[in-house]
Amino acid sequence: MAEPNKVYRDREILTEAQAKGTMATIGAFARLSGPGWLQSAITLGGGSLTGALFLGVLGGTSMLWLQLMAIIMGVIMLSAISYVTLSTGKRPFQAINEYVNPVLGCGWLLATSMANMIWCMPQFSLSYAALNKNLAAGSLNESTGVQLGISAVLLVLAFILVVLNERQGLASKIFDVFLKGLVGLVVICFFGVVIYLITKEGLQLGEILAGFIPDLRQWSNPTGKAAELLQQIPETMQAYWSGEIVNNQRDVMIGAAATAVGINMTFLLPYSMLARGWDKPFRGLARFDLSTGMAIPYVLVTSCVVIASAYSFHGKVDESFLSSDPATMKESPIFASAQPILTDRIQFELGSQAAAEATAEARTAWVASLSESDQKLSEEVLEKRYINTLGAKAISEMSEDALATTMAALPDAEKKLAGTVVKRDAFQLAQSLAPLLGDRNANFIFGLGVLGMGFSSIIILMLINGYVYRELVPEKYGNIAHYVGCLVAGITGALWPFIWNGPSKLWLAIVTSTFGMMLLPIAYITFFFLMNNKKLLGDEKPTGGSLIAWNIAMGISVIGATVAAGSAMWQKMSNPTVGPTMIGIAVFFVAMSLVGFAARTSPAESKSNA
Repeated sequence: MAEPNKVYRDREILTEAQAKGTMATIGAFARLSGPGWLQSAITLGGGSLTGALFLGVLGGTSMLWLQLMAIIMGVIMLSAISYVTLSTGKRPFQAINEYVNPVLGCGWLLATSMANMIWCMPQFSLSYAALNKNLAAGSLNESTGVQLGISAVLLVLAFILVVLNERQGLASKIFDVFLKGLVGLVVICFFGVVIYLITKEGLQLGEILAGFIPDLRQWSNPTGKAAELLQQIPETMQAYWSGEIVNNQRDVMIGAAATAVGINMTFLLPYSMLARGWDKPFRGLARFDLSTGMAIPYVLVTSCVVIASAYSFHGKVDESFLSSDPATMKESPIFASAQPILTDRIQFELGSQAAAEATAEARTAWVASLSESDQKLSEEVLEKRYINTLGAKAISEMSEDALATTMAALPDAEKKLAGTVVKRDAFQLAQSLAPLLGDRNANFIFGLGVLGMGFSSIIILMLINGYVYRELVPEKYGNIAHYVGCLVAGITGALWPFIWNGPSKLWLAIVTSTFGMMLLPIAYITFFFLMNNKKLLGDEKPTGGSLIAWNIAMGISVIGATVAAGSAMWQKMSNPTVGPTMIGIAVFFVAMSLVGFAARTSPAESKSNA
């Protein structure tokens, strides 16, 4: 908890500044800001870096608007959360349970804990990738045992720092400064790259600014140079590549939006403000803090990362990958990652040809060989399966050399499209800093920065999960619960090798962020109800035009988060293993929430019924 004297002094500073005018107030705000910068430390982590990098790879600068819109909606909701918290002085979990719905309160707490555990995994993955690909030049063994061993070391170090953080030790402060220095180094480098590209390489500011204009067509259509490349390939393959690119775009769009403001940030903000002793006079400071300490740095940094990544990778591949000679093509640094993509493309073409030549009897016999449940699938799904089956058979009959020759013979435009959807690893993505630093320095500095981002995010996520567990037990057991919560998140994250064995460890951040986005509407909807609760806020509840403005802004944010979460769920529902489970959980939660609204009794109602 904050020292009473410090809170009193801060309140005096605000009061005196407000009496002197706007400029004095802004100066006081800048001096006293804090929780917003703590939010910035989370949102400018490995997930945001990865999301921005892959946005640039897939869409160039045309997707700059996405993270801008996501952070604006996030700041609106976080401002509402700060308004409710500072107006009432109540811990949000307590307020939600008493005045809104205990099911939503428990759902918010559970979803926050789940998000901490889910997002811990890519932070360990990012840290390992930076150590291996960038700092150790790929010399580390890629076995699960080595990955677990390194993750265990990172977990122990993180837990030690969590304990030191609770004691406010000197070692913790020194290490915290060191980590922030690493993150700051890579951030400054990305700024430098953009300035270099504008001044030395003639990067067009008009094209960059156009990328901040929202384009919802990107959800269902390829964008940037990918759209141009599609026009250069045979019409028979355009639909195939369009589907591949759009699926990747959707994953990256959802993942990048989810890392702007996660549900765990909605938990950390109010508790960090209460811990500082902030109350009603600090509401204006809270909004200023979120805007200057979180939103502006986030937009500037992620935009620079997108621009640098777009310049280095969007619609580009190395010359060896474009070679028609299979041996030369295999020398490309992206060939290993692109090989399964190109194999699927050839399989589709061969399968389509075989399906067109197949007799009706052969098709009927294939359908009859399926299980009864599979036979009931739609014609469209069955047709795709039939093509894949025939294509896989054709691929299996090809020699390795014949397959490599077929890949090398593909048009350059298709190879560039394959390069667009390749999951680049940490070593390859480090080249986005090469225009400023050169290849060698770029690899080293990028590795240090990613390691700093990943490791610092692990510590913060563990701390948040510890605070979540504190809420679940009586105060006298708070410290034990806190450490248990920290370890639960850390251990779950350290087990990432059992969850993800993909070639790009950075892509795990996109995959897990998709699941994180599914949880975010729980927080947004919950705080929308809190902001409109007269019994909780009393005279502090906004009225008239202020209430309308709040509800319009929050409503847009709630709808945006819900649509994004629904889209993420819709994509996952196509998986026969995950889909039914997700539907069941969603239906159960909605049903229990309705029961919670019906059964909830406010404190005032309880007294009147007594």
